[in-house]
Amino acid sequence: PGMAARVVRTINGLGWLYSSASAKALLIRPAFCALHRRAAHTTAMTVFQNGQDQHYFARRGLIGKSEHCLIQGSGVDVDGFDKARAAAPAPETTRRRLGLGDCPVVVTVTRLTRQKGVGTLLEAAALVHAVRPDVRFLLVGPRESEGPFAVSQAELDRHAGYVIATGPRSDVPALLAASEVFVLPTEYREGVPRALLEAALAELPIVTTDMPGCNDVVTDGWTGLLVPPRSPRELADGILRMLDDRAGAAVMARRGAELVRRDFGLSTVLARYTEVYNSLLDTAPTHTIMTMAGG
Repeated sequence: PGMAARVVRTINGLGWLYSSASAKALLIRPAFCALHRRAAHTTAMTVFQNGQDQHYFARRGLIGKSEHCLIQGSGVDVDGFDKARAAAPAPETTRRRLGLGDCPVVVTVTRLTRQKGVGTLLEAAALVHAVRPDVRFLLVGPRESEGPFAVSQAELDRHAGYVIATGPRSDVPALLAASEVFVLPTEYREGVPRALLEAALAELPIVTTDMPGCNDVVTDGWTGLLVPPRSPRELADGILRMLDDRAGAAVMARRGAELVRRDFGLSTVLARYTEVYNSLLDTAPTHTIMTMAGG
């Protein structure tokens, strides 16, 4: 009795609702904004996973008078990833098992949905194939479980000569090690995509869309390439640039790995969250804190 809870709200990406220009999204979005404004009245702290979401909420009055801070993503287990990569089969073995031979490989790890830009990636793959028929595209992630949002099997079949959809896999570090370029063509407002962080740890050159969360990891021309969402031609051009300029791509990949190891490691992110919770415990009348996720 009398115990008051302090609420921490975490905005882990704004997703389809805030990314889509469809009539349905535009109709529902004001209701969600109203709910966030209401939630702000009882929120002690709002944690944002990328700077653009923080700016979006501030500009629209969705933070209220509560404290707020930026903690980039949920972190990535750097040591765990390094151990998994060290224990993985040789890249040549992985390539042989997938029937890739010596072909240059462009890999993505994501749900195979339209919102994740997989339709755009397939169009870009066709454009790349027209000038580099030796390149193979590896699509890693679930499709059948994604319902109406999934790309169809018929779409994949149209690109069967140069696109391989593996379904979900538990050996992602091995697949990254066997690839030349990583692509994330998402059309979502992401939090900070773990797939991008792992690709950077693998020192893979990255091409991704200029969307919130993605552009927190990739600075165009420095740690990778950013292209507009829903733009197959620019995505294809970015992939070809990475494949054709291996030396320049490797420099960007090394910078990306250094960034992730420094700023996005799990221990770094946990330390930031611990700091936030301790600050609330120090000022709370009771030691009861509740957390909710939003986005």
